[in-house]
Amino acid sequence: MNVIERINQLRNERGWSVNNLAMEAGITQSTLNSFLSRQTPPKIDTLQLICNAFKISLAQFFIEDEQVELVSAEEKELLANFRKLSPEKKKAILELMS
Repeated sequence: MNVIERINQLRNERGWSVNNLAMEAGITQSTLNSFLSRQTPPKIDTLQLICNAFKISLAQFFIEDEQVELVSAEEKELLANFRKLSPEKKKAILELMS
């Protein structure tokens, strides 16, 4: 999927018009219309504004597999702490969770 298709996919998923996206991203509608109609990707700083409007990261923007889930900071901390535990403590936690 190319960048323009991805922008339109995310916009359509939210039911946003081009004007809605421009307002949410803090860019002019003419700027947005310009690269959408020419099918040329925006510069990275503009793409970052668009991602901010969608409340996603640039990494999430480029992930096409919807099955991929990003790990939150809290989950990363849990995993880091879990890795430090002894095998016995890991087993106890896993049993507690099931």
